[in-house]
Amino acid sequence: MEEGNTRSSKFKRLCVFCGSNSGNRQVFSDAAIELGDELVKRKIELVYGGGSVGLMGLISQKVYDGGCHVLGVIPKALMPLEVSMLLTQIKFCPLVNVFNYGAFCEYLSYSDCNLDCRYADKISGQTVGEVRTVVDMHERKAAMAKESDAFIALPGGYGTMEELLEMITWSQLGIHKKPVGLLNVDGYYNCLLALFDNGVEQGFIKPGARDIVVSAPTAKELMEKMEQYTPSHKQVAPRESWNMEQLGDYAKQQNAQ
Repeated sequence: MEEGNTRSSKFKRLCVFCGSNSGNRQVFSDAAIELGDELVKRKIELVYGGGSVGLMGLISQKVYDGGCHVLGVIPKALMPLEVSMLLTQIKFCPLVNVFNYGAFCEYLSYSDCNLDCRYADKISGQTVGEVRTVVDMHERKAAMAKESDAFIALPGGYGTMEELLEMITWSQLGIHKKPVGLLNVDGYYNCLLALFDNGVEQGFIKPGARDIVVSAPTAKELMEKMEQYTPSHKQVAPRESWNMEQLGDYAKQQNAQ
């Protein structure tokens, strides 16, 4: 149901996996912005991997500027060091009063006391909205899954694909029944989708499990498909049998539904 430019949705929060790079073509950036627009139109909050660079930065800023809540989940190793931490850990703290934070970090780049901070900034940048710090990548995925009603993967590299495949696997295993979408921008994921199809043909993926992945070339079409998604595959184990510590309360919440 639509009212003006606003569409209703059964999803409250949607997790987006995407690259910390923007790719070599404008079409990828455009797709991230269009997906952000679609979330705003549907009043859907964003859960993502944090940071402000690449496609992650584009979609998070778009959703944040559109007035929807943004939650960035970041492992400590990728979290840019805050000034307050620098004040307590670095002997050059009086310089903060003379220079701004950016200049201060630039100064520290000439010493060996800020290597982790500078590396993290290059990977993630500063996060908009709410920031949640977790211990490691496993806890990050569990937290993102726990907070979300559905998942979408934009174009990205190994990390994006790994996150996507884990959510597909969790659905197959019976840990969740949430839609998993693949935004196949300009055929970026054609080879991956063909690999899934080959897995079915070769007997490694059951036909019903192949349907876990919902794909479309545009954000609007993908959202419409995901709104209509109903799990049809046979799950490996019932949800109540999963009580995985790494998922926190996620598995328990699913069991209650």
